[in-house]
Amino acid sequence: MANYTASDVKTLRERSGAGMMDCKAALDEADGNLDKAMEVLRLKGLKGVTKREGRTTSNGIVVARVSGGTGYLVELACETDFVAKADKFVALGDMIADAIVAAGATTLEAALAATAGSKTVADAITDEAAIMGEKVELRRISVVADDSVDAYLHRTSKDLPPQVGVLVAFKGADKDTAHDVAVHIAAFSPTYLSSADVPAEVVETERRIAAETARNEGKPEAALEKIVEGRVKGFFKENCLLDQDFAKDNKVSVGKVLEQSGLTVSAFARFRVGA
Repeated sequence: MANYTASDVKTLRERSGAGMMDCKAALDEADGNLDKAMEVLRLKGLKGVTKREGRTTSNGIVVARVSGGTGYLVELACETDFVAKADKFVALGDMIADAIVAAGATTLEAALAATAGSKTVADAITDEAAIMGEKVELRRISVVADDSVDAYLHRTSKDLPPQVGVLVAFKGADKDTAHDVAVHIAAFSPTYLSSADVPAEVVETERRIAAETARNEGKPEAALEKIVEGRVKGFFKENCLLDQDFAKDNKVSVGKVLEQSGLTVSAFARFRVGA
């Protein structure tokens, strides 16, 4: 008969982030000893690294840090929501974010090479993934900088850690409005800061699609130019932050709100887990 209780299984799951059946098997092998069971999970996990490489990581956490006038946004991904909400996984995300800030890393490669305790971030992820029994990966980081940076994290479910994160780099004193803009970005997911930031090839594609659509709708050739310009403007309004209708007052644009508040946004970043 197994020398452990349901409470031991629960404790091991919370400590390791591993699944119930894996925890039971580890406790069986360790004769109920929790510390030895953790070792079993780690050893078996390391043996399964290659098998996990092809798996999909559609869950995870977004972590934000602001240090002076620099903001860091981090997405740490895993396979299941069970692991995503485990304390051990959340703590790993925090440790990685702190390591990235300490190293001043601005690329994914530099982030993975950053020191986290006595090992690199990459090694820390490998070790924790072995215990959790899932594929875990640092999917991406983003860094923005200006006089000030506002960070906003949003939970899409009360049972999960933040799944959406936003950074806004800005100049100006109205921090409340800057935060409102960060919340707006979380909800409306703009792709570009302004229409000037949209690549020329993207604009040209939108013009071509607008023209072909108008012709297919039977619009007169003489009206095409005006129709195309209107639809391209609509594209900007949907995808460019400064052109979007402000979430708290859709009668004015975000650009107008920033102007009225004496703010200038130079950059933003938005992550949604798995997107």
